[in-house]
Amino acid sequence: MLNRVVLVGRLTKDPDLRYTPNGVAVANFTIAVNRPFSNQQGNREADFINCVIWRRPAENLANFMKKGSLIGVDGRIQTRSYEGQDGKMVYVTEVVADSVQFLESKGSSQGGGGQGSYNSPGFQPNQNQNQNQNRNQNQYEEDPFRDNGEPIDISDDDLPF
Repeated sequence: MLNRVVLVGRLTKDPDLRYTPNGVAVANFTIAVNRPFSNQQGNREADFINCVIWRRPAENLANFMKKGSLIGVDGRIQTRSYEGQDGKMVYVTEVVADSVQFLESKGSSQGGGGQGSYNSPGFQPNQNQNQNQNRNQNQYEEDPFRDNGEPIDISDDDLPF
């Protein structure tokens, strides 16, 4: 069985960061995800999806992203229920995020500039930019695979698996 969700959208408001009685960080947030088609009037509609993220990623989301920020969410769908104040059962369906990708820099919220991400275990802003810079600097060095097109002789001892 598979329960996997991947979303890209904008935060509808600043993430709501709270802490459990045991001191574990949890952030609730909602993202607006555009639908891939237009309605009969020619307008694009969006879905507003409730999400939750725990621990250090929750703190990073709240500290670095705000309303309007473009993010990517990787997680799973979860349903839960509780008894409301009026005595009726309340059912909640939400995305429990395993990771959140920051798809634009902290300062820009309407046209993605830089790229950064948070994935366990550590936060490394602008990781993709650094990789691209290194790739550009090394493009003039000798590439043993360039324009050859012939099979490569690799022994089993050279493989990492």
